[in-house]
Amino acid sequence: MNGTATGPRWWRGATLYQIYVRSWRDTDADGYGDLPGVIAGLDYLRWLGVDGIWLSPTMPSPDEDWGYDVSDYLGVHPDLGTLADMDKLIAGAGQRGIRVLLDLVPNHTSSAHPWFADARSGRDAVHRGYYVWADPVKGDSEGGTGRRAGGGGPPNNWLDATGAPAWALDDASGQYYLHNFLPGQPDLNWWDPRVHEEFREIIRFWFDRGVAGFRIDVAHGLYKDAQLRDNPPLAVDSPLHGKFGLRPVYSMNRPETHAVYRDWRRIADSYAPPRLLLGETWVGDLGVLASYHGQDDELGLAFNFPFLYSRFDAGAMAGVVGETLARLPAGASPVWVASNHDVSRFPTRWCAGDETKARLALLVLATLPGTLTLYYGDEIAMTDVDVPVPLRRDKITHGQPVSRDAERTPMQWDASPSAGFTAGGVTPWLPFGDNASRNVAAQRDDPGSTLHLVRDLLALRRTAFAGQVAAYERLPAPPGVWAYRTGPLQVTANLTGQPVPLPNPAGEPLLTTGPSVAPGPSLGPWQGLVTGPGSRR
Repeated sequence: MNGTATGPRWWRGATLYQIYVRSWRDTDADGYGDLPGVIAGLDYLRWLGVDGIWLSPTMPSPDEDWGYDVSDYLGVHPDLGTLADMDKLIAGAGQRGIRVLLDLVPNHTSSAHPWFADARSGRDAVHRGYYVWADPVKGDSEGGTGRRAGGGGPPNNWLDATGAPAWALDDASGQYYLHNFLPGQPDLNWWDPRVHEEFREIIRFWFDRGVAGFRIDVAHGLYKDAQLRDNPPLAVDSPLHGKFGLRPVYSMNRPETHAVYRDWRRIADSYAPPRLLLGETWVGDLGVLASYHGQDDELGLAFNFPFLYSRFDAGAMAGVVGETLARLPAGASPVWVASNHDVSRFPTRWCAGDETKARLALLVLATLPGTLTLYYGDEIAMTDVDVPVPLRRDKITHGQPVSRDAERTPMQWDASPSAGFTAGGVTPWLPFGDNASRNVAAQRDDPGSTLHLVRDLLALRRTAFAGQVAAYERLPAPPGVWAYRTGPLQVTANLTGQPVPLPNPAGEPLLTTGPSVAPGPSLGPWQGLVTGPGSRR
């Protein structure tokens, strides 16, 4: 322990960069990215100007869900490297002013984890209480999806992420165990105090090694309803409110979860500098989202999925931003993200592959107050890849029309047949996309590229926000135009396909998504302009 942390929260106004490690860079020619590949990319990340990196799961796993089924919380997956590689990565990143966040999965383990192997050995096993078990229920009742008529069945109607019953029968003990994801991902029982102590030791282990924080998977999950009540019906499926016709109000989203983050925050704040708790808070209500900050004593950052799923529209996006900022407690920082490993990349989802629109989206993301998170490839407007069914690897979306593999394909470093990701002739774990033009090498050589725009935006953020959550004010603008002031910056974004009159911008032109920095009488279709004090350096 390093005493009581003091000073500002380093993540306020910072830019984080998510690396899906298996798809970043392959250094041993096995078709999978690895930690040495991340180390090899540190100079690129410093050049780009990010403040921290979040690594997708790096802990040992059978890879049923590509690392989100953890079998050892204190190690490194052998396909990705070693603990020594992780230490080298943390040290090398630190030398470049870059912090390293790991992905922590506290909602569930792998069924191969020693805790679960012991838990299923018998009802009196030492670790039995670490997981959620229930006796079969005979007969049917309202909402009893998945129950066997006339015989014992699951205790309630909860469904997992594939739409199947969220309960698997353990034949040896005659009880069901809960899995909100795949059967190989049994849910932990946070009602057991021993689970709390296990995770206190886990987070201290990594904090002591220099990890700057965690992105917390399924941060809204953890506790389950003690009575195992049926989830209520949902009229229309929504990525923010539920799917398969059910609202997960009892299988997730329980109020007791907040106490876990207050406990972890005390540990995180005892380090100097303080460690970051970044939550995957998959909730649709912005008031609920804000509650995960507590009184700035729970999560340091909570992902804003209503923003990610908003329409690429001035009114819709401005509405989410305004309500988010109004609901956050004093001292809390919002965090804005448009892509990640679970959702379609924003240049595809918002922009239908149009790079002009993608440049505007990046300008907006980078000029909002708070913290920015980029997904690898966002900086080159990388799009989804249509992965053929025989090559898909994601079990959770298996058999569904859209696979999460589309947004997980290898980073496009150059236009070579191997995309600069691996050695020539090596088959990558997922197929490459079209890297003829959207690749790092081509864009790094082009000062007018999207990559250089992002680099300039990140430099502007550092200067204008200076590690603070800047004040935000929406300004009057023509229909379809989003104009706002963030700290010293004024932003005008034309989210329409038509030229619009340019409101009088305050200050000097600093950045534009178009070919010229000089403002004219109108702003072109899908163009943005940033003005402010001084001049562009």
